[in-house]
Amino acid sequence: QIQLVESGGGLVQPGGSLKLSCAISGRPYSSYVLGWVRQAPGMEREFVASTRWRDSRTYYADSVKGRFTVSKDNAKNTVYLQMNRLTAEDTAVYYCAAGINPYSDWFYWGQGTQVTVSS
Repeated sequence: QIQLVESGGGLVQPGGSLKLSCAISGRPYSSYVLGWVRQAPGMEREFVASTRWRDSRTYYADSVKGRFTVSKDNAKNTVYLQMNRLTAEDTAVYYCAAGINPYSDWFYWGQGTQVTVSS
């Protein structure tokens, strides 16, 4: 059993950057993938990025490749999402999630953090 707590959301101007953090309580199994999923108003939840706990392999949605970077600090039990060149289309609630599939079927979810991109 693990718990996930996101932080770092807020309001940012288009073209700006923001870094989200996900603090993990409990020890993820080495086979786990830690990911970020977002949900914009009126939309389905959408995979953003993930990283495998064991070997740090990363996975990205096409919409964020080259702009977002997922990383982790095993010693701090924390996963990060660095978001650059943000646009209004990135506005959403961002959730940290954990599972074994890098793209979906998450076992655990955080409570979410709001990211708003607006001038």
